[in-house]
Amino acid sequence: MVSGGAFLYFGAEWLVRGASGIALASGVKPLVIGLTVVAFGTSAPELVVTMLAAVEGKSAIALGNVVGSNIANLGLILGVTSLILPPKVDSRLIRREVPVMVATMVLLVLVLLDGLVSRVEGGGLVACAVVFTLWLLKTTSDVPVMASELAARKEEVKAEAGKGSRVKLIALSVVGLALLVGGGKLFVDGASALALSLGMSERVVGLTIVSVGTSLPELATSIVAALRGHSDIAVGNVIGSNIYNVLLILGASAAVNPIEGSLLTMRGDLAALVVMTLLGTLFLRGDRLISRLEATVLLLSYATFIGLVAAT
Repeated sequence: MVSGGAFLYFGAEWLVRGASGIALASGVKPLVIGLTVVAFGTSAPELVVTMLAAVEGKSAIALGNVVGSNIANLGLILGVTSLILPPKVDSRLIRREVPVMVATMVLLVLVLLDGLVSRVEGGGLVACAVVFTLWLLKTTSDVPVMASELAARKEEVKAEAGKGSRVKLIALSVVGLALLVGGGKLFVDGASALALSLGMSERVVGLTIVSVGTSLPELATSIVAALRGHSDIAVGNVIGSNIYNVLLILGASAAVNPIEGSLLTMRGDLAALVVMTLLGTLFLRGDRLISRLEATVLLLSYATFIGLVAAT
């Protein structure tokens, strides 16, 4: 499972480097790269793990990863980075992405009403992800979060592009994708084996170990950004990740193989997601700083959630 996590991390890194280098060499605007290639790269581990879990019929891990990752994004990632350096909230996020994040949370509950995320519903979620991305590209003239994240990688991308031809960049992308797939397989199998050996349910493993494991690249990036004085990166990354986790990751996985999920079984998990989303929305209001006290509340809420899940 550890090796699978390492493969996921390096696979995502190399895929983003290669794809970003190809895009820059092809004259694609940095904004477009930030909103597509970089955004996909940060969600790639979740996508691969969730899709493989769905294909193998491990719905509890697939759903647990999506719900657990969204809770971890708000409680752990936003909490840690805000504790290191309170980020300034961009009011444009409140008007634009935060309402969409809340809407996707509601949509998640709706698609689970009948206990199954069908292929049709999965396709609908993916279609929503495409529409959201196109709308974002069309209406956003300046995205400081993605631009900052791209700037942080720019020198690495240029270095990769300067080392050789597009063939090398393509090879880097292919190797990265292969590591993602292989790492995802190892990670899912390792999580299932761990659940069996410890007597834990796949739901609990998905909500805790798997969701945190697939979020580690984002957590590491956010911590480094905060230490460098760019904690605002985490704000946009958390919101965007929560949106795409439901629309793209859950949608694409269900489109490949329907995912089962009982609202009765998941009522506590979904309640935690609702609470964390409402807290996040409250703390992300207006043009203001997220205080360290609010960051502490987010972290304590996440720790409480993990404790309650582990106790079940």
